[in-house]
Amino acid sequence: MSPLQPSQLAYVGLGSNLEDPVRQVQRGFEELAQLPGTHLLKHSSFYRTAPVGKADQPDFVNAVALLETTLAPDDLLGHLLAIEARHGRVRAERNGPRTLDLDLLLFGERIVRAPGLEVPHPRMHERAFVLLPVAEVSPEAVIPGRGRVADLVASVADQRVTRIDGQA
Repeated sequence: MSPLQPSQLAYVGLGSNLEDPVRQVQRGFEELAQLPGTHLLKHSSFYRTAPVGKADQPDFVNAVALLETTLAPDDLLGHLLAIEARHGRVRAERNGPRTLDLDLLLFGERIVRAPGLEVPHPRMHERAFVLLPVAEVSPEAVIPGRGRVADLVASVADQRVTRIDGQA
């Protein structure tokens, strides 16, 4: 475990398309709020999203959590993976269906390149289902090396994403 550090803002993407996706994401928020040294500051609305990469599966429910944490990025990732495991996450195929997916999107203004961890998330700037909820919780958010999230939203306007406000 890494030593505690000053608190940082961290953005976590949540997604599900199996076993009551809205409830999976709601439970994900609840579990993020219980992490040590971490406060759930706010979360986005829920968004229904077409699958990316593997189209023959149900649509996803996606959202973003804004956390304040004293955990190091690798420790936070370990907790995210443990939450996924508790939700029965199986990594059988790339871009396949899942009960709960948690992605560490941003960690302060840090750029992290380590085995199993890349922050900012390498494709977040290409995905409306990430950019829209991040812009909702924090319009001033910046993706290091890419720019302001609010400015990047226009580049993904052609992607089908529907705000559902927690309704399945």
